[in-house]
Amino acid sequence: MPPYLLALFRLLRFRYLSSAAAAATGRGAAKPHLMVEYLVSSCGFSVAEASKFSKPLEHLRSAEKPNAVVDFMRARGFSDANLRQMISWRPGFLCWNVETNLAPKFRSFRDLGLSESELVNVVMLNPRILNVSLHGSLFTKLEVWESLLGSRELLLKHLKKHTWFFSSSIDKRVRPNLKFLKDECGISEKRISLVVRKNPSFIVQKTDSLRALVVRADEMGLPRQSGMFMWILYIFCMVSKEKFKSHVKFLRSLGWSDSELSAAIKKQPSFLCLSPEALQGRMDYFVKDVGCTPSYIAQRPKLLMLSMEKRVIPRLRVIGMLESKGLLTGRLHLSYILTVTDAKFLERFVLPNKEKVPKLLDILSAVI
Repeated sequence: MPPYLLALFRLLRFRYLSSAAAAATGRGAAKPHLMVEYLVSSCGFSVAEASKFSKPLEHLRSAEKPNAVVDFMRARGFSDANLRQMISWRPGFLCWNVETNLAPKFRSFRDLGLSESELVNVVMLNPRILNVSLHGSLFTKLEVWESLLGSRELLLKHLKKHTWFFSSSIDKRVRPNLKFLKDECGISEKRISLVVRKNPSFIVQKTDSLRALVVRADEMGLPRQSGMFMWILYIFCMVSKEKFKSHVKFLRSLGWSDSELSAAIKKQPSFLCLSPEALQGRMDYFVKDVGCTPSYIAQRPKLLMLSMEKRVIPRLRVIGMLESKGLLTGRLHLSYILTVTDAKFLERFVLPNKEKVPKLLDILSAVI
């Protein structure tokens, strides 16, 4: 249906419904505010929704400003569904000045390198990004985040995926956290930046929360000057105390000593992000099915982070078939079998034996 016919249909529908509502409530029913009619006819809201979202717009005496905002947004690729979401979030958005507010902000983000479609995605991910003051905090935010992430490309990458970190206060969150990590913890901005590049939200958490993470990392006995210290903080940011305690309890039940646990965390802290079920399943497989001792895994925690379906199980099936045919010579280390690259694994174990054991390629074809 052409846009003008759709708008006419909505207007007629609204007038019919409002007339019916007036008849149902008696002759003295008040005439709906003009913005109720506007939200129904121009934006596609129901009468009930329009009545709700029109309240912050009751001071308007014409639809001039809302029309300008809606036309501006549609011209930049925002759909009616996008507009309804924006208005539902903040109806007062329809009162913004296009020339002094919206247009300069859109130009700034376009100048940053966002395409029109990417900009729609960024705004819809977090409409509050349009709340940022243009001449005050917007340029400051762009400058600080570009510096912290190391490049404009990385800033754009993160803005396209999740934008809420960008709405956080530079003065209340980012700078105090940077000062704490650099001045009190002795961590260089370069090492801080490595973690922030992976997840910008790390540096916008409350400073008290960040201090608590440092206490937890200190309890592991890891020097703050260690290159792993920031990564431990990053992992602890994602792993609650309760989840950590659950992992520790389980691993101790398998025989891991405190020193083995500490050493494993320092080598590969990311295994703490596994769910308790995933950790138990992987340990059970290595211990019961493969025959590893728990201490062997404690010394090589990287094994816990390998994909079971795409790497561990297929590769060990290949090795098992070769052993059953007597085609393996010399001693092989499990860690080498599982951590060597796909190309090296094929070259070392599969290609020399593909004629004798044709099924080897079938095993790996689905995962490589």
